[in-house]
Amino acid sequence: MKIITDPRCTQYFAPGHPEGPDRISRTVEALKAQDKLKLTWTGPSPVDEACIALAHTPRHIEQVRNASDFDADTPAYPFIEEHARRSVGGALQALQSARAGEAAFSLMRPPGHHATRERAMGFCYFNSVAIAALVARSGCKRVAVFDFDVHHGNGTEDILLDKPGFACISIHQHPAYPYTGLINRGGNCFNFPVPPATPRPEYRAILSSAFDALKKFRPDMVSVAAGFDACRGDPLADGTLEAEDFYWLGETIRKLGVPAFSVLEGGYSPALPELILAYLTGVNG
Repeated sequence: MKIITDPRCTQYFAPGHPEGPDRISRTVEALKAQDKLKLTWTGPSPVDEACIALAHTPRHIEQVRNASDFDADTPAYPFIEEHARRSVGGALQALQSARAGEAAFSLMRPPGHHATRERAMGFCYFNSVAIAALVARSGCKRVAVFDFDVHHGNGTEDILLDKPGFACISIHQHPAYPYTGLINRGGNCFNFPVPPATPRPEYRAILSSAFDALKKFRPDMVSVAAGFDACRGDPLADGTLEAEDFYWLGETIRKLGVPAFSVLEGGYSPALPELILAYLTGVNG
């Protein structure tokens, strides 16, 4: 299994902001210390503006380049465009590995799934998972984004809505930020809202229904928006999942028998490295 990361993604932060560099540094440390999985490590691919423009308008790209704070959650960090581009590059490198038959996980920040075509929001600047899905479409008839982050992937939905050859499947708490995703949209965006504090068996049943929708679409490639903030105790939501549920998610993705790659989205609890390791163990088999 390949892990894509870059130490430069830990070089920005805002005091008290939950999306901090320790999310990456602690996970890298844990993955390098474990002996369950054989991992190879690499950095993100280079990314040009034409690639980002598959998902975002020229105005949005310019806004990120010359950023001022987008909202209270989404600051204009120094060099944020470069950091966001490298996150896109991590997703593209993961896609390249999936095309070569190797499971891959992009362990980068900032996350991306809230970034719409024209707006940075929710800690997200460029939508890495959507960009990678759009690139994947050039070699596949059907590409699915499967998003199990506890927050609705509103940006990915905005970008992929009613695009032929794509399905966007999101399982998320509702009500919760960004307060969207209560119903399906268009002919290809399928939402599975989960009430706060839903018992684990019921949460797992909703996830299973989302997998049924994914299988029905019959994708040739799956782009996974892997958020770990649906775990019990995450400070930004009221999820109830445990490490074994993330193992099951990874295992179920592997058993689809379809090329797939994963991109880190949310996850803000101290247990994040443990949760990622459980997921990767399921993916690896």
